[in-house]
Amino acid sequence: MRLVLIGPPGVGKGTQAAVLSERLGVPHISTGDLFRDHVARRTPLGRAAQRYLDTGELVPDHVTGGMVRDRLAHPDARHGFLLDGFPRTLPQARELAAILGAAGSTLDAVLEFTAPEEAVVARLLGRGRPDDTEDVIRHRQRVYQHQTAPLLAHYSAILLTVDAVGPVEDITARALAVLSDAERRAG
Repeated sequence: MRLVLIGPPGVGKGTQAAVLSERLGVPHISTGDLFRDHVARRTPLGRAAQRYLDTGELVPDHVTGGMVRDRLAHPDARHGFLLDGFPRTLPQARELAAILGAAGSTLDAVLEFTAPEEAVVARLLGRGRPDDTEDVIRHRQRVYQHQTAPLLAHYSAILLTVDAVGPVEDITARALAVLSDAERRAG
């Protein structure tokens, strides 16, 4: 199963990715983890990313894409993966399609986790992190809506929506149910 997880900051994608990865037997690949790993190992991609991270700029698509390409080439990702944090933009979606196409594969589904903005803002404020002010959280929500809305249309043929409000186990059950339904329909 080759999946991309999409959802606004604070919707619980990381939590669901960890649970679903274990349940589906595929690696959870987070761009945040990839950045930390490459930077720590001082790889050429890590050094390139560090220059942008040090100045607070977004890491360019070609650097992020290079890290994803490298990670998807590992043997554990050959038969499936859960991508969390990539793609975030249409150019990144095209890059992912090229990476998968070169390996002779495609995405099976894109899981969109949804929750009302007020619920997500409350969840993030409840974490108590110093950088999680309401203004910052609402700005990140707007950036997500601006960047990601085009991806939802781009992936409409394989987009599966999951209500991400409620206990973790309930959300996981809903995600597994929509995946199972999609597999049944695909035949």
